[in-house]
Amino acid sequence: MENLSNVIHYNPEYTYNTKIMKKIAILASGSGTNAQNIIEYFNKTFDKRVVLVCTNNPNAFVIERAKKAGVPVLIFNRKEWMEEQVVRNRLLNEKIDLVVLAGFLWLIPETFIHAFPQRIINIHPALLPEYGGKGMYGMHVHEAVLKHHEKRSGITIHYVNEKYDAGEIIFQAHCEVHGDDTPESLAKRIHALEYRYYPEVINQLLDSIQ
Repeated sequence: MENLSNVIHYNPEYTYNTKIMKKIAILASGSGTNAQNIIEYFNKTFDKRVVLVCTNNPNAFVIERAKKAGVPVLIFNRKEWMEEQVVRNRLLNEKIDLVVLAGFLWLIPETFIHAFPQRIINIHPALLPEYGGKGMYGMHVHEAVLKHHEKRSGITIHYVNEKYDAGEIIFQAHCEVHGDDTPESLAKRIHALEYRYYPEVINQLLDSIQ
């Protein structure tokens, strides 16, 4: 059974019309810049909204970002994630239309994927299938791209399956890698692509859901 003490409701006035609203849940583990960008994007629409942020990190700054936006947060541990399936059950009860990973680092269980077929997506800071897999996230990706002297990098938005970064590709966008790039300077351009395209792709996918 879900431990409701883990659900933080920051704003009881955060409401929506469930008869017309397409509902998004975000899974995040860290700072939450992508999560905030997605929340702000859909707060400007009338028929789609981020209704829940879920995190496995009680110290993640994404909690503060959600708090400021008035979005409820579900904090969970590994046992609740894997054995008790608290998050999956919560999202099913909420009738979530699309599950969006935004810097979430845990592998998604098979039972979770089966509960939301083709409705879980992730964004990766490289052009998959290159520079993906376990341990390849954040600065680790940019360091690897520079180490191999790639001429370009980018983002990949993909469906999530039982393996890290191995799901069907939905969308890619690229940017040039400069000779004097550092992991930080490359990350800045990758983030710009993420902020521009991730909400747009989410919006298009939600429009295709009946």
